[in-house]
Amino acid sequence: MNDQKFMFWQKWLTWANVLTLFVGILVAFAGNSFFFDLHNSYTKEIYFEGNNIEGSMLEFKNWLFGIIGGTIVGFHLLAIMISEHAFKKKEKWAYTAMWLGLLSWFIIDSSVSIYCRAIHNVVIINILALLLIGLPLVMTRKAFVKK
Repeated sequence: MNDQKFMFWQKWLTWANVLTLFVGILVAFAGNSFFFDLHNSYTKEIYFEGNNIEGSMLEFKNWLFGIIGGTIVGFHLLAIMISEHAFKKKEKWAYTAMWLGLLSWFIIDSSVSIYCRAIHNVVIINILALLLIGLPLVMTRKAFVKK
């Protein structure tokens, strides 16, 4: 893989994580906004028989979204730092760490979502994030394979 192609995918990886970091901020502070109408609508249908989430249950949801959003921000900030430093230097551990972090999140989050009937979370959030962040990892694999 030539350096120009590698740098394209390395920057894609960084910017995909920047984008996802901002999504995490929205999750934490704007989880009830129009950005999450589709996700919240499916959640209401599955867990609240289509009724609005109100009162202490809404406070509980907002607290959980705050925790989830903070976790998203922290994970993707770490991924940005890895991408911009060790990954850019083609350090094998960085490539492996990115895959392990991405796949462990995807498998656990998606498994729990499916088990809890929240398939919309897998479709709307998880698959999109897996593709957005996994694509540059697939495309840069050859740069990390010893010859």
